[in-house]
Amino acid sequence: MNKKIKLTTPLKTKDVKNLQAGDQVELSGTIYTARDSAHKRILNNQLDLDLNGAVIYHCGPLMKRNNGWEVVAAGPTTSTRLSKFILKLLKKHNVKAMIGKGGLNKQAIESLKEYNSVYLVFPGGCAALATDYIEEVIEVKWLDLGMPEAVWKLKIKDFPTTVAIDTKGNNLYKRK
Repeated sequence: MNKKIKLTTPLKTKDVKNLQAGDQVELSGTIYTARDSAHKRILNNQLDLDLNGAVIYHCGPLMKRNNGWEVVAAGPTTSTRLSKFILKLLKKHNVKAMIGKGGLNKQAIESLKEYNSVYLVFPGGCAALATDYIEEVIEVKWLDLGMPEAVWKLKIKDFPTTVAIDTKGNNLYKRK
């Protein structure tokens, strides 16, 4: 039976260890967006943010600048292409969850098992809906990469996700 769980970042191993593929997770706290270029910089030790217990959102948000930054759209990007970074990311940083859309490659799934991390999904095509759960843009790093590739630190409340791949490797995308 799938459960509905509320979690607050930063996450600990005990928070994710018993999650099962199919569980509904509402996340609150802070998350970081990261796509290809950001992953490369993170792995080159260029990030001055603490990723211990972090959640990385595979997302290239659309922002508008007023007195600060406002999120216009923040849907997930396809995580399959980011699979190549996951082993190194988990080995170097204690990231406990990633949010995206679509599946991951076999190496990434094995990495989730080894480092007690989970892969969560948010529906594609719901970029405007995602903004309902983002309370604030806390900061932005590496805007020189362009808006979608920068790392955005976001404060979220009850962000709805589904566990697609759990710490045991159970996978909603695997066909039987």
